[in-house]
Order: sequence, then C-alpha cells, then structure tokens
Amino acid sequence: MPPPSGRKALSTNNNRALALRLLRRHHRLSRLEIAERASLSEASVSRIISGLLQERLVAEVGAAPSTGGRPPAHLRLDDGYYYSAAADIHNQETFVALGTLSGRLEATDSFPTPEQPLEALNRVAAWIRGIREQRPDIRLVGLGVSARGLVNPDTGVVERGNQEIWTKIPVRAHLEEQLGVPVWVENNVRAAAYAEYHYGMSDVHDAHCLLFVKVDEGVGCSIVIDGELFYGQHKAAGEFGQMVIADTGSPLRHDRPGSVEQLASDQATCASFRASNGLRRLPWEESSSCVRQIAHRALAGDKAAVDAVTRSARYLGIGIANVIWFLDPDAVILDGTMFDAWSIVSPVILDQFADGREFLNFRNLMVRPSALRGQSAITGAAALPFQPLFNEGRFAERSGAALAPRPEEGAAD
Repeated sequence: MPPPSGRKALSTNNNRALALRLLRRHHRLSRLEIAERASLSEASVSRIISGLLQERLVAEVGAAPSTGGRPPAHLRLDDGYYYSAAADIHNQETFVALGTLSGRLEATDSFPTPEQPLEALNRVAAWIRGIREQRPDIRLVGLGVSARGLVNPDTGVVERGNQEIWTKIPVRAHLEEQLGVPVWVENNVRAAAYAEYHYGMSDVHDAHCLLFVKVDEGVGCSIVIDGELFYGQHKAAGEFGQMVIADTGSPLRHDRPGSVEQLASDQATCASFRASNGLRRLPWEESSSCVRQIAHRALAGDKAAVDAVTRSARYLGIGIANVIWFLDPDAVILDGTMFDAWSIVSPVILDQFADGREFLNFRNLMVRPSALRGQSAITGAAALPFQPLFNEGRFAERSGAALAPRPEEGAAD
C-alpha cells in the first residue's frame, strides 16, 4: 500500500505522535485508554498502534484490567530497538550515554574534557564509533549534545561558551561530518528542564509554568511553558547567573560583581569553604566533587561546610525569588550537587521567598530537587534526536533544530 500523502499524511503523523506522547507521559496504556485520551476512534487508534508495533516503536506488555471478555493488552514505548547517543559537555568532564525512547540511559561513561573544543568533540565521536562497533545491532537515530553557554539550537553552534575558548564552535557541523548521523545541540539547562518535565516525576506534567534552576560550574535557569521551552528572541532566555543581586562580588571573577553565578555557583561554594578554613586550595579540584564533599560535611555538622552551602543558598534564593515575582511559576525545580544537602539549603532558599498567604506568586508554589538528580542534562540530550518522532510522528531525515513546539493535540481521525 502506498504511503499516505498531503493532509492525510500530516493527520496520520500527528496522530502517531500524539499516541507516542501519551505513552511517554503515562508509561502504559491500553488502546482504549489511548483512544479516550486522544479523542480518536478505537478503529483509528487500532490502525495507528498496528503501524507502531510493526515499526518497533511500541511494544505490548502484560494485560490491562478486563471489563468483560478478553483482557486488553497494555502498550508501552519499545526501548529495545531505536537508540540515541548523548553527550553532556562540562568544562572539566564530559558525560556520554545511549538513550532510549522512554528516556532510560544505557552504556553511560565519562572522560576528562580536553582543553580544545574540537578535541572534545572528537572524543565524543570516538566514543560513539566504539559503541557502534560493540553493539552493531542498535539503530542509532542521532546524537544529542548538551553544552554550556549561549547555544543556538537552529544552527548547532555554541555562540558564546562559559569558557571563552568555547565561543563560535560549530558543534553540529563538526560531529555530523565525523559521524554521518543527525546531530542536535542544546543548552545544558534547557535540555535538563525538558527532561525533567517529560521524564521526571508526574507532579510537573500539568504545570503551566515550570522554572528549572541548575547550579554547577555556573548558574542557569530554563522556563517551560505548557510543556514547551521558552527561548527568547535571541535563544538566550534563562541567563539567570548574570542577574546582579549584590553590590559585592566573589573573589573568583570581577566582570559582573554580585551576580548570582559569582555568589552561588559551585565555584563560589568551594571558594567560601576554602576561605573559612584558611586554605589556598582544596584536595578536590573538580568543582562538583568539591561541592559534594562540602554538602556531605555539612550534613555531618561541619560548621565551615554549613556556612558555605547556606551562603550560596541564600544568594540563590534571592535570585530565584526575583524570577518568581515576574514569572509566577507553578513549580521551581532545583538541580545540582549542592542539593545533596537539601535539608540544610532548602529552608535557607525558602526564607528568601515572600509569604504565600499574602502574595499570590508564592502561594501553593512547588519547590523541590530534580527527580533526575545529576542526569537531567544528559537525559535531555538523549531526548533531542527523538523529538521529531514525538512532535511529528516520524524520525528526522537530517539534522534537527530546537525542541520545537509540537502540533496541536487531537488531530482529526
């Protein structure tokens, strides 16, 4: 039978995408449940699912509760056929993995990030070539890259990295030439926010406005509105770390004194702990390892460690409160090693917020740590190559762009 064309093909693909999104969100559904949630006829859903089963995008598992007669089968996304590759590039360490349709990570690995950007990208490419040799059976649909700084997902270029050497780096073009597969590139915090919304806990699935804040080598935030990322005019929305909240700066940098990044990043927390102990350097050179040690010491009652994390948490809370005033989000999700000491830092952050009984912006506001705890960015990177499938019902034939808004729900039968 020839493939559908024109408006019929668009409608079919939109309905396929809708069924896949429902399974991504609810994990297991029967055909009847998909039909009810998608407002489609059972006959249409039966045809859609038949095609998805044949293509190994969906698998049958177990049986749903029977309402009389033969119990209907449950359906889920098929995690054993199509894979994406993912890379999350930090200043000091790069993380790589394979990703599945449902957001599960496999074959996770890491290596020190080479100083030169193209060398770092070559290491990513070499890892992927090695995986393809080890697992020739996998069907690799593409590579997603999470990078720090100002990233243009339309061109796949890091326009301005959080290190000067990572400025104007053509990540997508370089890796597509190396690997011959489609490559997507996204800012690390936006990738993490998208993963949190779609692959984290279900308590944020209905959030109208989600604010995701990530603290590591820098401090960034991303805004998710009705399930879609907000980019801004120049793809630069979320430069939260540059917000100036104090008139004194950290000893680390002096270009934007008093910014959230200088006062609350992992480097700021390490500097504060080092100063409290009168040390010129710490035994933990990598900033996230340093903060993990400080957080665990704080939980054990070390005063210098408690002082360091609470200082960063206070400044972070001030910055977040300013964003809450003008965004009025439903939820604030926090990701970073500092939040290993959640019982210490969360009260300090919340102390910077206004009373929700008096001010609506803070009323019924959900504030919690990331459900993906440290794997949000790489999970988001792994999700990038699957976005055409969830948005349009088909895989990309060439490299993609941003995490584009999906088609309208409820396409015609």
